[in-house]
Amino acid sequence: MKNKKSKSQIIGEKIKESRKNMALSQAQLAEQIGFESAVAISLIESGERSISIDKLEKVAEVLHKDIKYFFGEEDAPVKIEVALRSQKDLNKEDQDAILRFIELAKNKHDSKR
Repeated sequence: MKNKKSKSQIIGEKIKESRKNMALSQAQLAEQIGFESAVAISLIESGERSISIDKLEKVAEVLHKDIKYFFGEEDAPVKIEVALRSQKDLNKEDQDAILRFIELAKNKHDSKR
């Protein structure tokens, strides 16, 4: 029988993985999100302590992650066409420049085949 991980354990593992990928120590992360010591981060990463949503938002900001990542939800890739249509503030010149860049990237990718 498998032991199911608690939400605190999942969140803690995601924080630890992201922190290490950014080469931050527990003490550095603790300082940046407003904890007194690295012990709090250690307990959170091990799943022994839960983290408030406010603190998790700060962690997400410091580690450059969407908060959903810490709950095990991966972001779906954004479709370029949808993203462009949602940017109503872009003028025609900017839209055309982005489309040219996309074509350049496609051509580069196709030439590597």
